[in-house]
Amino acid sequence: MMASEGDFEKLARQLDWNLLRTFIVLAEAGSVTAAADRLMLKQPTVSSALKRLEERLDRRLIDRSPGHFRLTEAGQLLYREAIDIQGAIIRLGTLVRDVTDEVRGHVRIAMASHVVSPLFDDALTEFHKSHPAATISIEVAASKHALAEVTSRRASMAVCLVHQRSHRLEYRRLYREYFGLFCGPSHPLFGRKNLTMADLAGQSSVSFVTDQMDDALRPVALMRAQANLEDRIVGTSAHLEEVRRMIIAGLGIGPLPVHVMRRDVEDGLLWQLPPYDQVPAIDVHVAWNPSARFNRAELLLREALLAKIDETPLEKRTYS
Repeated sequence: MMASEGDFEKLARQLDWNLLRTFIVLAEAGSVTAAADRLMLKQPTVSSALKRLEERLDRRLIDRSPGHFRLTEAGQLLYREAIDIQGAIIRLGTLVRDVTDEVRGHVRIAMASHVVSPLFDDALTEFHKSHPAATISIEVAASKHALAEVTSRRASMAVCLVHQRSHRLEYRRLYREYFGLFCGPSHPLFGRKNLTMADLAGQSSVSFVTDQMDDALRPVALMRAQANLEDRIVGTSAHLEEVRRMIIAGLGIGPLPVHVMRRDVEDGLLWQLPPYDQVPAIDVHVAWNPSARFNRAELLLREALLAKIDETPLEKRTYS
């Protein structure tokens, strides 16, 4: 009679690994006596184990007689499968031994240069406290290059501006910031109050490489156009620090995130210019590649950051 699926399930529940292990030693030893010596058991114990295994499987596994010891066809098949099972158990033990409660691994973040976010900083602080063995690198790049690093799976995540979304990536808005126009101490408009947009007309300017109508800082490009600044941009950079440097050095008027520059304004290094109201809002996103294979550190940091985003209303992630 053909065995039913229920019979196989019952066998899987009842089959003892120790019986299979004994059978493997028997098959390799070539006799009950030799197998008993290897297992450090008595011969009747080994013979009893073989009998129980044959009863469970309802198959004769070894033909034995004085001077004769040979695996049956069923015994040969079982030996091959049991060897595979033994290998899987050994691999399982190795995997479990290597997985510890301590999270290791490296997280590589590609980040735009003007990212200033207490929420992101808090996520880093808490992650390091919880998983001190994990390591992090933050590499500053233009937003499109940061996204390219994530798309190619060279970076764990990107924190940057997003102009056009790719179907290959997933995104979450980290925060919203506002850009204003600033000048440095040597500029003729520095320190002057009650200025209007008309006062900016024809002035030289510096800006970001993404400050273009077809790129991530399009709203900033529109603001510069409304200010009627000189068409020629004197200096450009992908890094906020270098745009800031050129503005402070007096090369021209330039856009910077208002909340990031507050301390420089207080210290007399920068002066904010019009427009003072309705300045452009720019969103900074976290982006990652869902098809990439992530280590535990990468997964845990991203999960922690996304959890903070979800639990924090947008108004508290908006820096004016």
